[in-house]
Amino acid sequence: MNSLDAMRESEVAWRDSALDVRVVIGQDGIARLRLVPLEANRAAAHSSSPAPVAELSPGSRDGEYDSAGLPLVDLMVSGWGRDWAGRRYSESAVGGRMRYVAHESDEQGLWSLLAFTLEDPLTGLVATVRYRRLNDVGVIRGSVSLANAGDEPLTIESISSLLLGDVAGPGGDLRDVEILWAENDWQAESRWQSRRFRDALPQLSTRVEDGRSRGRFALTSMGSWSSGTYLPMGAAVNRRTGHTLLWQIEHNGAWHWQLGEHLGHGPTLSYLSMLGPTDVDHHWRVRLAPGESCESVPVALAVAADGLESAAAKLTRYRRAIRRDHEDHRALPVVFNDYLNTVKADPTTERLLPLIAAAAAVGAEYFCIDAGWYAEPGEDWWDAVGEWIPSEARFTRGLRAVIEQIRAEGMVPGLWIEPEAVGVRSPVADRLPAEAFLMRDGQRVVEQARYHLDLRHPAAREHLDRVIDFLVGELGLGYMKMDYNINVAPGTDVGQVAAGVGLLGHNRALLAWIDAVLDRHPGLTLEACSSGAMRCDYATLAHFQLQSTSDQEDPLSYPPIAAAAALAIAPEQAGIWASVQPDMSDDLIAFTLCSALLGRIHLSGNIDAMTSSQLALVAEALSMYKQIRHDIAEAVPFWPLGLPKWKDSWIAAGLRSPRRTYVIVWRRHEAPDARSQATVLLPLPCHDADAPPRVLYPSDGAHVEVDAVNGELLVSLPRSPSACLIAVGAARPDE
Repeated sequence: MNSLDAMRESEVAWRDSALDVRVVIGQDGIARLRLVPLEANRAAAHSSSPAPVAELSPGSRDGEYDSAGLPLVDLMVSGWGRDWAGRRYSESAVGGRMRYVAHESDEQGLWSLLAFTLEDPLTGLVATVRYRRLNDVGVIRGSVSLANAGDEPLTIESISSLLLGDVAGPGGDLRDVEILWAENDWQAESRWQSRRFRDALPQLSTRVEDGRSRGRFALTSMGSWSSGTYLPMGAAVNRRTGHTLLWQIEHNGAWHWQLGEHLGHGPTLSYLSMLGPTDVDHHWRVRLAPGESCESVPVALAVAADGLESAAAKLTRYRRAIRRDHEDHRALPVVFNDYLNTVKADPTTERLLPLIAAAAAVGAEYFCIDAGWYAEPGEDWWDAVGEWIPSEARFTRGLRAVIEQIRAEGMVPGLWIEPEAVGVRSPVADRLPAEAFLMRDGQRVVEQARYHLDLRHPAAREHLDRVIDFLVGELGLGYMKMDYNINVAPGTDVGQVAAGVGLLGHNRALLAWIDAVLDRHPGLTLEACSSGAMRCDYATLAHFQLQSTSDQEDPLSYPPIAAAAALAIAPEQAGIWASVQPDMSDDLIAFTLCSALLGRIHLSGNIDAMTSSQLALVAEALSMYKQIRHDIAEAVPFWPLGLPKWKDSWIAAGLRSPRRTYVIVWRRHEAPDARSQATVLLPLPCHDADAPPRVLYPSDGAHVEVDAVNGELLVSLPRSPSACLIAVGAARPDE
């Protein structure tokens, strides 16, 4: 523990080979965060002198940090407000008063910790700002805990989890910065958008006396779908220098992030502020009595000097480091799921048995029975779910016999469930106490004819534990698809708390319950689903093994979703549907399967009705996938043609593993330029004469060659729609 014994400017330097974090404590006692350029770190990494530890040392005297930095935390506290009116989470009165008290650092295996204790002299509020760094990767994780050490109650309205200045990077100009964000909707997930910083936040006139901005570029997600409108991510890329910030908010509920220009008490400074729920946006406010505390949601920031793909690689490595360890992340088994364009929530023994046999024959390793297994034939079950007892009428000898047949075919059985939902007609709705559900003003929250369990309540957890232990312990499931099809907002006021506080409590209790399930059943694999990917975040994916990427039913519309998925999800966790049908052409079957070959295959379709040649095409894809999946588990993503647009004719997405590089290329429809419609040039160096690029799948229909002038990859797909998987600079997978 170090403290500042005299009010002089000092610096805490905390660096490794990938990232240099500087916190400067000014003469005013305010600590400010700076990230030093990566180029400087590269030079330091090759020097013989050891990296300094996080100790206080005299700061620079050239005024660089005096006013150009931001406080480590922004705190909205009732009764104090902001120093500059507006909606920016960078200018709170209390945050600007928080004075440095002490800091400490610690090494924890792959991680390093740096924590600062700050105190507001007027309210007595104490903040602990924590930075965790994944060593030598270039990603830091931020969170803040608050404690009321004063004599009076305090109401907290927002807490920034990470507040950072200088979005443009060292020597950068905001005119060169591009903001990226991803719009998300059911069956239209991961649609990345961009806008120049100066188009969103124009430079105001310097010729007037008070031309100071109040603006900000902000995204907010409301309710319990963390990605119901946007992915909980964003990026700021300096297109001239390559300096890139790529961030994620690790919360399975409401959040907010914003970019803007903070006034400070000196020069204007661009900033990034990331938060969980807030009072203004989400009805989140916490009243802290003396001695009480609360904590923000964690966030992560990847910093790269050479563009978005470099930052994505760093964030992918970080995601692998924060998640719960599970064999699924290494094995990547192929899952057949009976839902999409197939059984559609109406399973019976007669429909399932042929699918089970066909799935096993083509190489599936898991078979998941999706929705409907608990409902009587013809029943409108949507508003009656909650007991999760298998239907007796659907299955000739019971569901247990179907599950035994799945095992007999050499596959692991799975089931769909929606644990948080209880239909308004369900017996569970009357059996559990009212407080076991989300409530507001004494009434249960209802969304689309369903109530919502509150997993803070022991009765809710005990009910679900009985369900899970029966399905896993007695029926012998090894896979569960946990869906979530309702979005509730703003939350629950049970416990006399603000609705947003109650929802945050449930969000955290859900993840604790998931951990308890996996502690009891460590061999169980859990897939997170939420009407596709409406709750796609790394609070969820640090606990679940897989995440559904979409419910998109049209294979021609899936490629932009599949191609962009790896920017939000580690590829070995990204479940991608491949719903193939007997009425498809061979080109379309291969096209559909290609979409899943660099993620997690969720095979579906009426494959029991396919011809032998069609089944051979499916089996070929699964066989190839099994040869490369160990590389997927270690790979990082890239996009040779850039991030896909929703209507793009040509889309390309790749993975770089330690052993080889893979690229999927899709040709969806005729390009406007007929002269080049069958060929695309990928700016992907192919100079290895001993391992020329080759098509791995399908075995015919695509052609690749190296462009003689530029040494880049030239891909020909003469028909549309068609797609192929290519290996670049690699030996054959079977060698």
